[in-house]
Amino acid sequence: MAPEREGTEGHPKKGRKRKRARNKLVGAAKARRAGWDLEEKQPEAKRARLSTILFAENCEVTHGQLSELLKYAVLGKSSVPKPSWCQLFHQNHLNNVVVFVLQGMSQLHFYRFYMEFGFLRKAFRHKFRLPPPSSSFLADITGLQKKQTTGDLPRMMEGSLLSASFKASVNLQNDPIIQKYGSKKVGLTRCLLTKEEMKTFHFPLQGFSDCENFVPTKCSGSVTDNSPLFGLDCEMCLTSKGRELTRISLVAEGGCCIMDELVKPDNKILDYLTSFSGITKKILNPVTTNLKDVQRQLKALLPPDAVLVGHSLDLDLRALKMIHPYVIDTSLLYVREQGRRYKLKFLAKAILGKDIQCPDRLGHDATEDARTTLELAQYFLKYGPKKIAELNLEALTSQQELQPKCQEPRDKTVVQQPNASVLECLDSMGQKLLFLAQETDASELFSSRNCQSIKCLSNKEILEQARVEIPRFPFSIVQFSFEPLSPKLTEEMNKRMRVKWTEMSTVYAGPFSKNCNLKSLKRLFKSFGPVRSLTLVLETHQPHLCIQYEVLEAAQLAIETLDGILVEGTFIKVQRPVTELTLDCDTLVNELERDSENRGTIYLSGVNETFKEHLLKQSSLFLGLEAVILPKDLKSGKQKKYCFLKFKTFGSAQMALDILTGKDWKLKGRHALTPRHLHAWLRGLPPESRRPPGLHVITPASEQQALQTLKVDHPKIAAWRWGRKIGKLYHSLCPGTFCLILLPGTKSFFLEAEDGG
Repeated sequence: MAPEREGTEGHPKKGRKRKRARNKLVGAAKARRAGWDLEEKQPEAKRARLSTILFAENCEVTHGQLSELLKYAVLGKSSVPKPSWCQLFHQNHLNNVVVFVLQGMSQLHFYRFYMEFGFLRKAFRHKFRLPPPSSSFLADITGLQKKQTTGDLPRMMEGSLLSASFKASVNLQNDPIIQKYGSKKVGLTRCLLTKEEMKTFHFPLQGFSDCENFVPTKCSGSVTDNSPLFGLDCEMCLTSKGRELTRISLVAEGGCCIMDELVKPDNKILDYLTSFSGITKKILNPVTTNLKDVQRQLKALLPPDAVLVGHSLDLDLRALKMIHPYVIDTSLLYVREQGRRYKLKFLAKAILGKDIQCPDRLGHDATEDARTTLELAQYFLKYGPKKIAELNLEALTSQQELQPKCQEPRDKTVVQQPNASVLECLDSMGQKLLFLAQETDASELFSSRNCQSIKCLSNKEILEQARVEIPRFPFSIVQFSFEPLSPKLTEEMNKRMRVKWTEMSTVYAGPFSKNCNLKSLKRLFKSFGPVRSLTLVLETHQPHLCIQYEVLEAAQLAIETLDGILVEGTFIKVQRPVTELTLDCDTLVNELERDSENRGTIYLSGVNETFKEHLLKQSSLFLGLEAVILPKDLKSGKQKKYCFLKFKTFGSAQMALDILTGKDWKLKGRHALTPRHLHAWLRGLPPESRRPPGLHVITPASEQQALQTLKVDHPKIAAWRWGRKIGKLYHSLCPGTFCLILLPGTKSFFLEAEDGG
């Protein structure tokens, strides 16, 4: 885990005060770049987290179940049903969902190079197996395989004001939009306001006397048709010095709000303009963020070639007291006759088919308005001036004025169909999915209009793009590609892994006297857990026992309990066989115990069929108990004589362990070492891969040669290098990010981490 970060730079008291007072609106993303620190997050009650209670017995989830979780994480319970197989608490604290795909790696990689994947195994709390992946498993969980059949018309037209009577007999050549832009599609740079237009419409410009104290955004890069768009909207109040900023919202191209701040004006407030801004004295009282804070934040967020999009954007920039050279003003983009301008509310309904600024709501929603202006600009660029002119907006304005105003309150929530894909849900909310991959892996996604696909030449380029692009989208898939293992090497590594865990679960004990009570010794060693085999070793001067346990915890417990203890008149030594596969066993056991999934889980041996009933009767003694895992024999179906208990915290687990191994319960136990999905995976390995303990295994020549020459593409080196690189990327994600990692192989599994937002 990363150490806790110290306070804000500068004076520590001021820094803490500023941090406590920082205001964040519901559903808004924090704008500042922040390192990810699992120890420095909000209290557990306010953190989004995944419940372990409903996890499947075999720790395997289907692609459909994964899709359920992703939809719920992205959209929340107001739009889609909760996932049927797990519980995601406090979803409203999530701002982004990111899925990392390590194409070419599998669960075998994770356990074979467990030490190299140090970051992943420590940071991600829950691990599951997925069924064997199809050739398009990403399409299965996102809906990317569904072809667009709606033609050129966007989904937003369904709820628009457009009617058949207005489609006919529109003289396009006289339409002011056609007169300005022509009838063909135009690029982004054509939609930018020129310097002369900005001067005409009173945009703040450098060198003008009324803009002497204005701050430039320092965006001086070369703008192209591929430059990023950002929707901007501000709310103001009336002070003794005129209109001043009270709220700012900035939305990135994917529809994700990357900045949403309340701002305390510098001067005395005369009128909060609540009917427009939605801001009240009560809302603004605790706010300490000022205009300079917002200016610094905005400058840090905008890339050099950023294009700001807004409606009457000159007023927003003047409220911000900032100068920005590249702007698209939707009130001017959708040109109207005689220099008049369409209202944003009208354009939202006529073009996008959505209702905003409804009278039943207190004031405007700045984030909603910013997102709407962004969608309007994107619509214009996508469908071109001719499509806009065909809508005959002037006639629609007259039609709307004649219609009675709807008094029914509007519900912001868009309820999705139960079988709708993640992409369809995002699309219905005007948002996009980001997909980053190498060129050879991304081709299937480019035809999807609601997916922003970025082709890269290498994993390194994907990493660089991810740092920039992820904060702009509510849902991102980042796919790294690695050379898969050859079938021969996969088979050999599977065998070695099975042998390794078998040897780690095996102990030798002795010496014992020649007159020892074998039944008593068997009973003693079986008390630590289920025994697969127990053999008397007579090759030594005095007898020894070789005990092979079913679970690693039992072997470790036997070593910790009996090594150096007097048994039947002899001090015995209990140890594992020493082979090339167990040389680092002590280190590995320590790392397994510290694995984030094992933290808070205890192993108990000696339980009977009534154990769970007794445990529940005295549940008041075991605070924070989340799950009781009672393994069963696969053949007979009978409950085995050991179990795992999972608690919310390590402290609760330690207290329970002290009680259950005390004189009243008389159980044997320790902290868990092996997650459940590992047992399921080991059962799936071929049985012929077992070997007698201590038998030497020759390292495959190909692997040995690769290690000696330290080839960077060797799977061991790749696991170490990319585990660290993805770790750094993970730490750079903003708070409020729900992150999953998929390792799609023959037996895939993914890892999940909760945000501390």
